[in-house]
Amino acid sequence: MDTFACLYVIRGEPFRPGTCLNLAASETVIGRASNDYSPDFAFTNAFLSRKHFLIRKEGDKAVLYDLGSRHGTEINGVRAEPHKPYPLQSFDIIKLAKGMTVIHFSYIFADQTLELEPLSVTQRLTVPVEPPLTIHWEKHECTVGGKRIAMSEKEFLLIQLLYEQANRLVPIEEIKQSVWPERTVGVDGIPDVSMDELNALVYRIRKKYGKDTFLISAVRGSGYVLEMDSK
Repeated sequence: MDTFACLYVIRGEPFRPGTCLNLAASETVIGRASNDYSPDFAFTNAFLSRKHFLIRKEGDKAVLYDLGSRHGTEINGVRAEPHKPYPLQSFDIIKLAKGMTVIHFSYIFADQTLELEPLSVTQRLTVPVEPPLTIHWEKHECTVGGKRIAMSEKEFLLIQLLYEQANRLVPIEEIKQSVWPERTVGVDGIPDVSMDELNALVYRIRKKYGKDTFLISAVRGSGYVLEMDSK
């Protein structure tokens, strides 16, 4: 059967970041392998259930069903109810076991492994809870660890865009249009902004505010994701 959709691993052992899991079958079960059972795609995370969730092809749509997993399945930051259908869309972000495994869903199939730039599991598990991050949108500044930090115009526009769409992949084209509206538009209708310039802006944000303040993951060639537990 031809591929109609794919899962791209952002974080999840034993797969390397960017691995494409081909959803070619009418049903695909994702979970954890055991001595007497192996799902279609098995992760080695002990917090995943053996049959954690499945994706079923229903017409031309991919529909996700959580199979009563113990630690849950989140779609774009919202926990899925067990055995309830959730039609998927390209750029949806699926989190398992409170974000210990993260997957990007897409109807766009790539023949090769995508290059991803996820933050490490260690970084995410050591995010300081106190003091909290406070964003003052009207002042274009935020407070991190009790320190007030002013945002530049481009930092503000990118952080605001990713924050408004937290836990969803924001396409590169949308980022360019929102962050660089003053730029000359190319023949494709997209502002003339290089990927080096976009990547440099993300790098400056991570360095300026701290790598664990804004948990931004880059799916190269697709866009960026700001991962947040809640807004």
